[in-house]
Amino acid sequence: MNRPITHLFALFVVLFALLIGFTSRWTVFEAQGLKDNALNRRQLLEELMVDRGAIKAADGKLLAKSVPGQGGTFRRIYPEGSLFSQVVGWSYPARGIPDTGTERQHRDTLLGQGDAVTETVDRLIGRKNVGASLETNLDPAAQQAAMDGLAGRAGSVVALDPRTGAVLAMASSPSFDPANLATAQSDPTAPLLNRATQGRYPPGSTFKVVTAVAAIDSGKYTPNSIVDGSSPQTFSGVPLNNDDKVSYGPTDLTNALTNSVNTVFANVAADVGRVTIERYMRRFGFDRKPELDFPSNQMVASGAVVGGNVVSPRDNRIDIARLGIGQDKLEVTPLQMAEVASAVANHGVLMKPRIGNRVIDADGRLQRTIAPEEQSRVMSRKTAAQVNLMMQQVVQEGTGTAAALTGIQVAGKTGTAQRVIAAGITQPWFIGFAPANAPRVVVAVTIERSLGGFGGTVAAPIAKQVMEAVLRTGSSGSVARQ
Repeated sequence: MNRPITHLFALFVVLFALLIGFTSRWTVFEAQGLKDNALNRRQLLEELMVDRGAIKAADGKLLAKSVPGQGGTFRRIYPEGSLFSQVVGWSYPARGIPDTGTERQHRDTLLGQGDAVTETVDRLIGRKNVGASLETNLDPAAQQAAMDGLAGRAGSVVALDPRTGAVLAMASSPSFDPANLATAQSDPTAPLLNRATQGRYPPGSTFKVVTAVAAIDSGKYTPNSIVDGSSPQTFSGVPLNNDDKVSYGPTDLTNALTNSVNTVFANVAADVGRVTIERYMRRFGFDRKPELDFPSNQMVASGAVVGGNVVSPRDNRIDIARLGIGQDKLEVTPLQMAEVASAVANHGVLMKPRIGNRVIDADGRLQRTIAPEEQSRVMSRKTAAQVNLMMQQVVQEGTGTAAALTGIQVAGKTGTAQRVIAAGITQPWFIGFAPANAPRVVVAVTIERSLGGFGGTVAAPIAKQVMEAVLRTGSSGSVARQ
């Protein structure tokens, strides 16, 4: 081979290599970036041509499905309307708005998309993407009971299976129908806000469960430890009263939780200290976004909030005594408080909350199971058993009697945060679980604004309804199917 031919051959080799390189860059290595580019109309058209997989409740009820549109495209409909709207979200790519909720989190699965190499091969051989369906852990009976209990009032209910982290209900009110999205976007009551994961509220006395766990698990206290429950007492230079200014005098920790004695838990939090309180808060999942299979931009962290940001309880701007009773600068999501109860119910182990359960391919075959995962060991098994008994006492003879179920032991804790003191506006709370000796359902309930209402009178009855619905239908996340 003479020199000119050799040079020409080398040039063709280099050009071919460049062609392969740039082709691989766009079709494999940087395919995701190109796919996510809002200006990529081809990607949009390809997505509209995919029969997107359905989203189903645990009982198989359709929560989202695709139906044929014009020109071989498909469009999304939501058969349950407003019942599951925040947790399911929406997918309207033709409108140029991003997906939300479960539709966004499990987008690739629902569109039948795999890795870049597989997609490239499928495209070359002319194989069309077929969406897989997502079976969730959501229980329609529990969700309906939650929405019925909220009755249009601004608030939220979260129900979990503490053994697996399965999300059985995630209700947020006011709600909206995805079919009327434009109307919802301009609604001043903010129905698009998922209050379960985005609403941050003062938790009131439900946070005393966290303080009790830190006190007992650290070894500084027992359920029988005697603490001063007199009222008022001064913390950080400001007097603190018990509810109705009742003075309990020396009282044990169990009685203090049963009757929600502020001064006892303020003393305990101050004595246990900032470092220990922070350690247990982090074990429960505070100070960071939940480890839920849900879009990150639709979740917020719980904790002490200063200037819109979560700060450490060790920050000198935090009154640790009042934080220990759910006051001061503490703000939490309903999901976070459900996780608090869940860790106690599950013998001290917090499971990662999860909406998805199984992926089913277009032929109806099981593609994969989304297995339960442990998030953290929050407390010892012994501590969990002790706090469980203390929370049972709250429902048996304390502030949470309205959550009691006939023939079934219930554990719980009420809370009533003051929102507008002069007007008597409160935010009632209840967290709890049942059956207390073998928990299958954990519930957290809050109503944003109530005129003079209390956790035990407003939130506890809603929790009762949801627990009854779950126990009646036998829903238990993925446990029953594994």
